[in-house]
Amino acid sequence: MASASITAPTVGFDLDMTLIDSRPGIHACWVELSERTGTYVDADLVVTRLGPPLEEEMAYWFPADRIPAMSGLYRELYPSYAITGTLAMPGAREAIGAVQAAGGRAVVVTAKWEPNAKLHMEHLGMEPDAVIGNLWAEQKGAALREHGASVYVGDHTGDVRGARIAEALSVAVSTGPCTAEELSEAGADVVLGDLTEFPGWFSDYRAGCLPARA
Repeated sequence: MASASITAPTVGFDLDMTLIDSRPGIHACWVELSERTGTYVDADLVVTRLGPPLEEEMAYWFPADRIPAMSGLYRELYPSYAITGTLAMPGAREAIGAVQAAGGRAVVVTAKWEPNAKLHMEHLGMEPDAVIGNLWAEQKGAALREHGASVYVGDHTGDVRGARIAEALSVAVSTGPCTAEELSEAGADVVLGDLTEFPGWFSDYRAGCLPARA
């Protein structure tokens, strides 16, 4: 990797359970969807497996022919029920700030519907350089490549796979549904407890103090 890239790299960040704790808001949105449709949904269970596309979760609760309509309804409900209850993860603002303060770019690449992802950033006062939505796992690789990301930070094994496709360093945080062991076994290059550890790691990375990826 060229020294210029390390000096001011582009870093990609996942959204749910990486930058934001969306469990309270998503829980409220699923409860509302359940009440409106009369379909039982275990919202407590739903929020334990955040990460994959909405349609995959919908398949647990609705027949295939209803998934498009129910996904559409969920996304319509989302701004009213899921935004204000969502919190920034510890260290999230500082992680974005560390990248930008170094002259780099922080881009959010997420499976969440892009308009709602942007609403989260606006509500929480976070200002990444770009927000790209509707991408999951390996699909994230194309967006990361397009933006020249040399690092991708996420909480799910799918994020590790996306980083691999982009040939970016995979930095994982064990704040989501996947354990540190699962993230390591999936091939993450670095596993942090949470984003509060990111600025220190990033400083060492920029200084070239870390070994090259195996």
